Amino acid sequence: MDLAHRKAVVVGGASGMGRATAEALAAGGATVAILDREGSDGKDVAAEIGGTFHAVDILDFDGTEGVLADAVSEMGGLHIAVNTAGGGRVQKTLGRSGPHDLDMFRQVVDLNLVGTFNLNRLQAQHMSANDPVDEERGVIVNTSSLAAFEGQIGQVAYAAAKAGIAGSALAMARDLGPLGIRVVAIAPSLFSTGATAKFSEDQVAPLVKDAAFPKRMGRPSEYAKLALAIVDNPMLNGQCLRLDAGQRFAPR
Repeated sequence: MDLAHRKAVVVGGASGMGRATAEALAAGGATVAILDREGSDGKDVAAEIGGTFHAVDILDFDGTEGVLADAVSEMGGLHIAVNTAGGGRVQKTLGRSGPHDLDMFRQVVDLNLVGTFNLNRLQAQHMSANDPVDEERGVIVNTSSLAAFEGQIGQVAYAAAKAGIAGSALAMARDLGPLGIRVVAIAPSLFSTGATAKFSEDQVAPLVKDAAFPKRMGRPSEYAKLALAIVDNPMLNGQCLRLDAGQRFAPR
């Protein structure tokens, strides 16, 4: 899909991998709406790239529907959706203080998996209204994690949620294929975003020692490059792509 004159939403676009993707989409000629939390840098990022900002809490499922609809209406359509919002908390299935807190598990799954699926079903609905170009109406890019495949100790909730994103890519692509909508997930390893961006070289080294090459954390721009490659290549569909420098997570 050619980026010129396309309409894109980036959920989580105020920082990190989402911000880098929003910037790359805008540089390629797309109109971009950034959806992120109130109080984020979303307004500033949107102003820098000539896009719009829409405050959203993706755990407010009904509210998210209205915010997305407003963003799409303002742009005049939706062709590309990149979803990077999420996060996790660490707790063992059974620890010294007892069994894993069930509410915490639900919160992590709601934030990462249910929140992403809620966005996907709504994004697909908006895309279905497009006139097809080369039989294609839209593309959805979701964010999984290497934890989906090699969850570490204490990551049971996060791993379950991210595995759900990875595992649903093919099923969703099959659901939406007749409409000309593609679905691909990206599973990043450790990336220099948020708190990890402040890590020293000494702190980073043991975290990436198992990577084949390069032995460093990923850069947000490298996530953005893959997201744009997915948008560009219509044969990329129904799968989860590892973006990990050949790294395999150890148990801890």
